[in-house]
Amino acid sequence: MTESLVSTQSDFQGRLTGSFSNVLTWEQLAALWATVRDQPEGWYIYAVGEEPPEGPASASALDRFLVEIDALLHREHREDYCGIVYADDRSKPAFIKIFDPHNLGSSCGSSGMITLPGWLLTRMRPELLRDPRVLPEGRKRWWRSLIGL
Repeated sequence: MTESLVSTQSDFQGRLTGSFSNVLTWEQLAALWATVRDQPEGWYIYAVGEEPPEGPASASALDRFLVEIDALLHREHREDYCGIVYADDRSKPAFIKIFDPHNLGSSCGSSGMITLPGWLLTRMRPELLRDPRVLPEGRKRWWRSLIGL
């Protein structure tokens, strides 16, 4: 019996590494958040490196996350453009990657090093992603206060 040398990739991993559009401007980001808010059911909110959520977020939890992550991105990504949020489809998103302004690396992977996003919004249940970076305690406290731990 021979073993397969090809590793299988889950649907989640395939989506994570699939094709995404960059949200370049703050106006595009506001439009993306509005699109998500228009259909709030079925969104999982995941902080990469933490345990994945068991179920989708409530509409109120989703709205709170969007308010808080938007404020964090505006406060900590001091640029006149966004450029650190990616959506699989900006007009009908199902998978959104949000990169941490303090751990950008090369978010597109062009350097050969893969930088994981800080957070995911996805309509499919996320899988545990191990992040080799060490998160600052302030970032962990922010996340825990946001999700009520």
